[in-house]
Amino acid sequence: MQSLEIFSGAGGLAEGLRHSGFNHQALLELNKDACNSLRLNFTHSKILEEDIKLFNYSSYSGVDIIAGGPPCQPFSLGGKAKGNLDNRDLFPHAIRGIRELQPKAFMFENVKGLLRQSFSTYFNYIILQLTYPELEKLENEDWTKHLSRLEQVHTKGNYNGLKYNTVYRLINAANYGIPQKRERVIIVGIKDGLNIDWTFPEATHSQDRLFWDKFVTGEYWDRNRVPSSQIEKITPQLKQIIEKIKKRYGFFTSELNPWMTVREALTGLPDPQKVKNVREHIFRDGAKSYPGHTGSYIDEPSKTIKAGDHGVPGGENMIRFVDGSVRYFTILEAKRIQTFPDDYTISGSWTEGMRQLGNAVPVRLSNMIGNELYKKLNCQQSTINNSQKNTKFKNL
Repeated sequence: MQSLEIFSGAGGLAEGLRHSGFNHQALLELNKDACNSLRLNFTHSKILEEDIKLFNYSSYSGVDIIAGGPPCQPFSLGGKAKGNLDNRDLFPHAIRGIRELQPKAFMFENVKGLLRQSFSTYFNYIILQLTYPELEKLENEDWTKHLSRLEQVHTKGNYNGLKYNTVYRLINAANYGIPQKRERVIIVGIKDGLNIDWTFPEATHSQDRLFWDKFVTGEYWDRNRVPSSQIEKITPQLKQIIEKIKKRYGFFTSELNPWMTVREALTGLPDPQKVKNVREHIFRDGAKSYPGHTGSYIDEPSKTIKAGDHGVPGGENMIRFVDGSVRYFTILEAKRIQTFPDDYTISGSWTEGMRQLGNAVPVRLSNMIGNELYKKLNCQQSTINNSQKNTKFKNL
């Protein structure tokens, strides 16, 4: 299965899809530091340090899937939220790629802010463009007029041109075994006529199960060998939550796995303040805690690691221990939080590395969705091949 990666960033989505079996024909990215990271982990000749606005898609005809993470700043809850008025809104160029290459499928990732009420009309516009990529916006046509044309075609239901069955879902990465509470919109489109039924993978992990293992059975503390002095104390508010969970499940808890915590993600890593010879695991001083800036508690999934529009927001990129002390995550720890392999190299300074990791798709999440896509597309291709073989035999 051949793929084209656009808006590749540090390569989280690409790495996950690579492990799903997709063969990347190229990885397109404009940021110099991100490209340096990509070159350290993928074939040099496949890394294209180019502006997508000028990119010629024609060299990559025949790819089965286009995937990427269009810049999220136009829709980010923490950004300026200019949406389609932001010149960093590059969805039109992703749609251009679909129109020109007509892949079997596409997969895009973006921030939760894309679903906010103020963007609802424009988000619907994005989805309809992805569904009918050949219906281009006319020269000097306002996007709202274009939206009206797309809506008319969509409601009539008799369109015979290039069409994709497009679906999206807001996914919390923690529900899929990623040690991070990271909500992102995943958009998947399957080319109409391929007879592929698509649904997103079901959640594998739950917060309820983590609470159960912590405060009902105590298994969490036992399996992580946490000293009794560091076991989380049950507050009155927490006690109410536990009682509700007990009533919900009775004697048996959720069949899902417990959310993975920061402590579990960092298992086996030494204290960076005590070692100096572990690559990408360098202690960074200066972390401070104050209201609204408390870091990620060690016995929960981390807060969302963010890139930040003006520097890195340290509250999300700090670990908070049981005694209330905090320190910054090292690059290696942040890679663990984003489920990158330890041997995946991130280029640049700590600030630049954290920016790249904050923009990345968790590798495990990409891999889980990629596995489903690969299975569906490969099964469809096998059906076509078998049909062609049978036709040849009939003609003998």
